[in-house]
Amino acid sequence: MEEPQPGPSPLRKMILVSSMAAGIQFGWALQLSLLTPYVQTLGVPHAWASFIWLCGPISGLLVQPIVGYSSDRCQSRFGRRRPFILAGSLAVAIAVFLIGYAADIGHAAGDNLTQKTRPRAVAIFVIGFWILDVANNMLQGPCRAFLGDLAAGDEKKTKAANAFFSFFMAVGNILGYAAGSYDGLHRLFPFTETEACNVFCANLKSCFFFAIVLLVVLTTLVLITVKETPYTPKAEKETKDAEKTHFSCFCGELCLAFKGLKRPMWMLMLVTAVNWIAWFPYFLFDTDWMGREVYGGDVGQKAYDSGVHAGSLGLMLNAVVLAVMSLAIEPLGRVVGGIKWLWGIVNILLAICLGMTVLITKIAEHERLLNPALVGNPSLGIKVGSMVFFSVLGIPLAITFSVPFALASIYSSTSGAGQGLSLGVLNIAIVVPQMIVSTISGPWDALFGGGNLPAFVLGAVAAVVSAILAVLLLPTPKKADEARASSLNMGSLH
Repeated sequence: MEEPQPGPSPLRKMILVSSMAAGIQFGWALQLSLLTPYVQTLGVPHAWASFIWLCGPISGLLVQPIVGYSSDRCQSRFGRRRPFILAGSLAVAIAVFLIGYAADIGHAAGDNLTQKTRPRAVAIFVIGFWILDVANNMLQGPCRAFLGDLAAGDEKKTKAANAFFSFFMAVGNILGYAAGSYDGLHRLFPFTETEACNVFCANLKSCFFFAIVLLVVLTTLVLITVKETPYTPKAEKETKDAEKTHFSCFCGELCLAFKGLKRPMWMLMLVTAVNWIAWFPYFLFDTDWMGREVYGGDVGQKAYDSGVHAGSLGLMLNAVVLAVMSLAIEPLGRVVGGIKWLWGIVNILLAICLGMTVLITKIAEHERLLNPALVGNPSLGIKVGSMVFFSVLGIPLAITFSVPFALASIYSSTSGAGQGLSLGVLNIAIVVPQMIVSTISGPWDALFGGGNLPAFVLGAVAAVVSAILAVLLLPTPKKADEARASSLNMGSLH
């Protein structure tokens, strides 16, 4: 495949494209912190809320590889990546409108507000949620591949571009979690609070307004200032591809990509899959855990909303630690004997943190039993302990967002797939366990009496297993390759 860029582009263009990560992650942060509590306010039981999150891994499994393959071969006069970036941004705007106004649209369509479950609002929410996940996957892959195109094989600029992308991901997370933690944002948009949409819902709408504005501004800047040279395939390959359908070409290359994987890469995908079984319960239920178990509220109560906002503040601290920790991965890897050992060690830390949720929950419950006035306002010790929990988790999360991709760049260096398709193949090891966790976590929690602790305990066990597998199964990379690849901070939530 020919590269459309004749040489490396100026760094300022890479910074602009990297800034798209802030707009993407702003929406992801809101999604991770607020949408599980929000869907429960529409009447979806806690045990079934996780099923809605199936759309994320499914879209990651299907959309990201297909979009990656398509953007590798797009022959639009506007370039290979920019048409997908524009389409993804427009789809995000539509999705967040549907999510934010799901309650209002459902009420206008006939939902009875006196009933616990509002089926029409839930249907609108699910449609918007699925569109949002598909759109985010449409954006993330082409943005990363665009950076590779702009670097045009220059190793120094490739490292710099990915470092900027990671930085802007952290910025987007911090902004998104900060917006989600503030419960007075709806006052800037008084029209957001309606008969069908309470204060919590109105805050979510307001957050999404900011998400749309940020993404539209960044997308416009990138599309106007960063041009692409249209891709022209090689003549001999063009004749062969013309005889095949687009889908058959994609399936063929995807199969070849898997067929070409060596044993180290398969082992990496196994460890990554187990690791994400540990992480996904946290992503699903972190703020819900704060609202229910730590603050002692039920969905719709002020105590629950206070806990959710406190959880968003914790996630903001988590993002700050993640950003700082991302800069220390390579030196820490050298200290502990290699990045695979670093991954194993922080997975033990992940298991300890997930196990600590049981201790925090039990202490909070005991305090409320002795003093009911602490419902919705736990003691200072519980608040501090919860914030420490979120902050410390930023350490293993930074490793999870970088080390697997760094190891993949070593183990699969002989792959002939395009950049977009390569990212999609690795993503499969992340999305498959997410599908499993989304399917079983709700019923699993219900089996043990409800709440979020059973899923967290399951995650702690998976973290220990992934730590052991990382140390035992993954080959130790050569130091020269490890130092080069560990700087490619190309992690993803989906």
